[in-house]
Amino acid sequence: MPQTSPAKPSLTQAPWFRPAAFGVGAVVVLALVVLAAKLLRGTQAVSDFIATYPGHAPLPDWAPEGLPAWLNVLHFLNLMFLVLIVRSGLQVRFTTRPQGYWKRNNKGLVKTKGQPKKISLDLWFHLCLDALWVLSGMVFFVLMFATGHWVRLVPTTWSIFPHALSAVIQYASLDWPLEDGWLNYNALQQLTYFLVVFIAAPLAIVTGLRMSGAWPTNQKAPRLNKAYPLEWARAVHFPVMAFFVLFVIVHVFLVLTTGALRNLNHMFASHDGDDWLGFILFAVGVLVVVGLWFLARPLFLRPVASLMGTVTRN
Repeated sequence: MPQTSPAKPSLTQAPWFRPAAFGVGAVVVLALVVLAAKLLRGTQAVSDFIATYPGHAPLPDWAPEGLPAWLNVLHFLNLMFLVLIVRSGLQVRFTTRPQGYWKRNNKGLVKTKGQPKKISLDLWFHLCLDALWVLSGMVFFVLMFATGHWVRLVPTTWSIFPHALSAVIQYASLDWPLEDGWLNYNALQQLTYFLVVFIAAPLAIVTGLRMSGAWPTNQKAPRLNKAYPLEWARAVHFPVMAFFVLFVIVHVFLVLTTGALRNLNHMFASHDGDDWLGFILFAVGVLVVVGLWFLARPLFLRPVASLMGTVTRN
């Protein structure tokens, strides 16, 4: 019988087709959103709405002004921990053959009746980062409520919602709302930061705790595990991580496109100005994070992990 040559794959089967189609579709959707927002802003009703609600909900008279140095430090630590947590979390999720394992020494302050479980070195690093992130978050909460800075994140008036809608329309039309983050975040920023701090972060913690070895087994707490199944935690934990990644991308983009020098001074130099100090500190911080990203390898993690337990190859 004559041999037939294999059929050539169609265009839609090419490995680059789906990413390219998604990219083109995203550009088309964004263009339609911008066009619709510009058309809306051209109407008298929407123009009057934006004039009434310019995008910044008023703060109480006693609200603190500016961003203190402690907030700058915690902001950098949060950035650093989030980047490394996402990196280690992806390794835990997708690595099939870990390059090392760790088992806690059942000595010191923390002791258990049973033998500690052996976990991958990637998971050990992820859990250590989680603990440090939670610790920095606890410090943030204490200082935020002690100094009154909570009012910049927690809405105190229902006008936050029409102001936020106004900000959405302004952002979508590419005629962005005036920024003055030193005094007051715009309403959309405030709602987003509230979502990050008071909803997304606690969700990441409670779902991560449910997935960790610290959670009691079915034999010890059957009712608790039935009320809070492991599958629920896994279904929520990864999307929350994806939300944090999206938030960081959009956040950095807006920081750099709405007055980069002034915004970076707010976030890294604790002052309101247009000099280069905040940019320099930001650049140093990025170099530190990049350096830690490359140092977070088994070659460098094993000596540190061995201080807290036993490290083995398998």
